[in-house]
Amino acid sequence: MSSAGIVSSFRKALGLSAEQKAYSLNNAEAFELFGVTPTHSGVNMSGNTALNVPAVLQALRLISETIGSLPCKLYRETEDGKDTAKDHTAYRIVHKRANEWTSAGALRIELTADALIHGNGFAKVIRYDDGRPFELHRLKPGKVTVLEHAITGAPVYRVSEETGTRDYPHTDILHISSFLGKSPISFGKEALGLAAILERHGAQFFGSGARPTGIVANEKPQGGEAGTKAVSAIRKSFREWQRGASGDPLILDAGWKYEQPVMTSTDAQFLENRVFQINDIARIFGVPPHLLFELDRATWGNAEQMGASFLQLCLRPWLDRWADAFTTVLLTEDEQDSHYFEFVTADLERADAAGRAEIYAKLIAARVYTPNEIRARENMPPLPGGDELANPYTTSTPTRPSMSEPVKEAA
Repeated sequence: MSSAGIVSSFRKALGLSAEQKAYSLNNAEAFELFGVTPTHSGVNMSGNTALNVPAVLQALRLISETIGSLPCKLYRETEDGKDTAKDHTAYRIVHKRANEWTSAGALRIELTADALIHGNGFAKVIRYDDGRPFELHRLKPGKVTVLEHAITGAPVYRVSEETGTRDYPHTDILHISSFLGKSPISFGKEALGLAAILERHGAQFFGSGARPTGIVANEKPQGGEAGTKAVSAIRKSFREWQRGASGDPLILDAGWKYEQPVMTSTDAQFLENRVFQINDIARIFGVPPHLLFELDRATWGNAEQMGASFLQLCLRPWLDRWADAFTTVLLTEDEQDSHYFEFVTADLERADAAGRAEIYAKLIAARVYTPNEIRARENMPPLPGGDELANPYTTSTPTRPSMSEPVKEAA
């Protein structure tokens, strides 16, 4: 089959229309259709092959599993602040079980990993007869094609099902997109390809494939059958000496010498290059290097701050995408005016509990926040009398009866 025929068959399998762009198999964009991106290093980098690089695996696990571990709740705005909307069917979907066989956290892990590896994660909304959301079912990224409505421009999702292809509106497909709808792996393919080459070279190096364990040479080599017998005898003696491990010196005669290669400065820089690639991978995924276990510049003082930056600069955009996607498919337009989804990130911030307690105390003392406003930030219910702007360090409450009041004598 010709290259044009292969592309045509592939497009038909995805349900693409004839008006869409055709790709040559010699074009790099054609490889992206199959999830493979060629690099100048010669390594064809795909989402699954990138996971063979340990730093990539750790970055992907760190982001997706952290998002899956954070509780997500549906809140309803009230006159007193906010309250959990446990009576809404979406609360169970996002907080407990996405469906009968998948927990809410497990679905977030899977869809976030899909977005990191393939650029997009999808789930279909299963509804009750009255339109209320009932479950979320994960869709494999390869079975979904994102189209555009000809009039409104809204996304339309063409899903490949057992009975054929079917188009769904944007309110029926939960869509988690990576930055610009492309996987970080495709943006950082050159850095990941170099990391894969360094990984392979290190395996070959320590497997004696890249450098011999030793060199046996003779300034006056013997040719012919005598030379062959001499080499065989030396190889046999060398192997017996290695197996013996008795500490006896290796003795060679007839002008033969043994040299053991040393690690040159270039070889020493190999380790530095591997560390630099970890930093590059950290930049690709927006993860602090010390969370990928690159601890050269991590200290007890700055590790905590880098952990806070992980929440603010890396996780926060993902959490916002998840909250927006939940709002789009699980809430009606009327409900969106009074309901909203929020992730509880207090667990990630508790590493700096002392700092948070100090600033909260100062804000309450300066009458910037009330105690109930602080409790709302910590996802705690309000307390009676907690809506007053008062400085607890200057406000006094009488604890003893005044001198004008009679004192009751003890019986």
